[in-house]
Amino acid sequence: MIVRGDEPFRDHRGGRRLSTLAAARAAPRLALALLTMLAASPQPASAASGRISIESGGMTRTAILILHHRLKQARRPLVIVLRSREKGPRLRRVFGLEEMARSAGPVLVYPDPIGGHWSETPGPEATRDATFIRDLVAKIVSDGIVDRRKVFLVGISNGGFTTFRLACDNASLFAGVATLITALPAYLAPTCKPSRPLPLLMIVGSADPVIPYAGGKAALPDGKIDVVSADAALAIFGKAAGCGESRTTTAMPDRDTRDGTRAYLDKLNGCKVPVEVLRVEGGGHSVPGHWAGIGSDTSRGLHNNDVESARLIWDFFSRLGG
Repeated sequence: MIVRGDEPFRDHRGGRRLSTLAAARAAPRLALALLTMLAASPQPASAASGRISIESGGMTRTAILILHHRLKQARRPLVIVLRSREKGPRLRRVFGLEEMARSAGPVLVYPDPIGGHWSETPGPEATRDATFIRDLVAKIVSDGIVDRRKVFLVGISNGGFTTFRLACDNASLFAGVATLITALPAYLAPTCKPSRPLPLLMIVGSADPVIPYAGGKAALPDGKIDVVSADAALAIFGKAAGCGESRTTTAMPDRDTRDGTRAYLDKLNGCKVPVEVLRVEGGGHSVPGHWAGIGSDTSRGLHNNDVESARLIWDFFSRLGG
């Protein structure tokens, strides 16, 4: 694991900044050193962040890693967030997962997609991206930072395509998966058979003009891809989880009666692990909550303000031991 000179690890308590050379030399021991820095300190949890790089698929791939300190040294959960276009630091500020992670102390990782987007169609690029995430998990686990049994994956919009590929083909790698304003690619659906029950939370808008809720052609800036409906994707993972055919629907509090949308949480019944979808009736290609980084363009549909997506995901993962 290499710490890049353009964004070295730093102590967010206001401590000194590691030099590029020192960081590079210390890289093999950096993670454990960061964890011991506060071992004897009574101060609250803090975080160190930096850009890491690994060799994967014959090329160098990068990611932003956020490591929160806790008084007790232990392997902690890992949450990987796949998001295209938005730069890692901005995503961290606006999405809200990092804010919630401060007290719980998981490791957050924001992998960088090549060219600003994750692969959408089958072929070498899709294989390359999936391999990168597997290699990234393996490296962070081998460095002694995270608990191998508590690796969680989040996919947003275009990042959701790679997330679904990993969920279909590498279910044993993850303790839980969440996808937002995305869909299962149609080319994956016929062969998507998770090897074990995999907890899944989907967050979708019924009026999404970019990635259609009912399935069809997705209208993404980097290309078009056919996707299946949210119900079809839910059925695949519900079958793997041994769910029944019925579901329980809960109406979420309508906190903003003027946003033109209403959120409902559908939970499949009889499952070995939770398989759920937050369905935003009237919602567009917009992550529900305070984050307007995507969806502020009215051409992408209505934005729901009733539910904080980061909180919903955090609670879902927490129920799974994250």
